[in-house]
Amino acid sequence: MADKTTINALGRDAAYQLANVTKTPPQYGALTPKWLSRILEFKGLEAGIYRVNRVVEGDTPLDALCSQDPKKIDIPQGYIEYQTRPREYRLNSISTIINVDTKVQDVYSAPYDQTREQLALAVESLKERQESQIINSDDYGLLKNAADSQRIQPRYGRPMPDDLDELLTRVWKDPSFFLAHPRAIAAFERECTRRGVPPVTVNIAGGTFIAWRGVPLIPTDKLFVDGLKNPKAKAGKTNILLIRTGEAKRGVIGLYQAGVPNEQSRGLSVRFRGIDDNGAASYLLSVYCSAAVLADDALAVLEDVEVGDYYDYTQNPV
Repeated sequence: MADKTTINALGRDAAYQLANVTKTPPQYGALTPKWLSRILEFKGLEAGIYRVNRVVEGDTPLDALCSQDPKKIDIPQGYIEYQTRPREYRLNSISTIINVDTKVQDVYSAPYDQTREQLALAVESLKERQESQIINSDDYGLLKNAADSQRIQPRYGRPMPDDLDELLTRVWKDPSFFLAHPRAIAAFERECTRRGVPPVTVNIAGGTFIAWRGVPLIPTDKLFVDGLKNPKAKAGKTNILLIRTGEAKRGVIGLYQAGVPNEQSRGLSVRFRGIDDNGAASYLLSVYCSAAVLADDALAVLEDVEVGDYYDYTQNPV
C-alpha cells in the first residue's frame, strides 16, 4: 500500500504574524463637523473684554416727523442717550493638560507621531467644548442670553413651518441660519412632508443643508434633547435657535483672544511645559472664548420642541 502524505495549509493566525497591516490614525467618534464654529462670525480681542454699548430705547430727535407746514419751523433738540452700564463680555478659558511618555514617543511613533496624534485629538476636544459653551454657557451661552421677548413656544409641541415662520418674525433683519439638533430637523422635515411643502437644500461652508424660507437649518448635537446629546428615547424636547450673525449687522458674534502665544488656531494655544523626572512630556492646551449678542432681535428661541412625533397618514391625514 502506498504511503499517504498529509499537507497542512498555512493557517490564518500564523500568516498574520508576517503580514503587513495598514493602520489608520485614531478614530474619535465624538467629533462633529462643528458647523456653528464655521458659520458664526468671530472677532478677535486684544484685552479679553468686549463691551457692547447700546442706545437707551425711547424718543430721540431722530423720531421727529417731517412736516410740510411752513409755520412749524422748530427743529427738535436733544441727544441720543446711551446705556450707562453696558454689558461686558469677558473671555472664559477652557484648558487641559496632555502628558506623553517620551519612551512611547521614541519607540512607537511610526507610522503616526504619537505626540502629534495626542495633541490633535485634544485640540478637537477643546473645540467641541468651545462650541458647546457658546450655546449652553450660563454666562454667555446663546440659550441663556436670548431676550424674553424673543422666546416662543411651538403651537402643537412638534416643530411646524408656522413655528419657524414665527421665529422669522422675531429675527427678520437679515437672518443668517437656524440652529437645531438633528432630531429636531428631522421632526421639522416630517411636518413639511406631511403638508406637502418639502424644504429645499442649500450649500454653504462646504456642507449641504435644508432651508426654510431661504434660511438654512444647521445641525448641532450641542442643543441637547432632554439634556442629552444622543438620547436613546424616541420622544424628547429640545430648542431651535434663529441667529443673525456679524458685527456689522448687529448680530451674534463669537469672541476669542487674538495673538495668544503658541497659537495653533483661532484663540487656541499649545504650550510645551517640559519633561519631568519620569520622562513624561507635558503640554498645556488652552482656548479663550465667549460670545456676544449685539441686539436683542439678533437671536430668537423656539423652546420645548417635541422631536418624537410620528404619523400614521391613514389616521392623521392632516
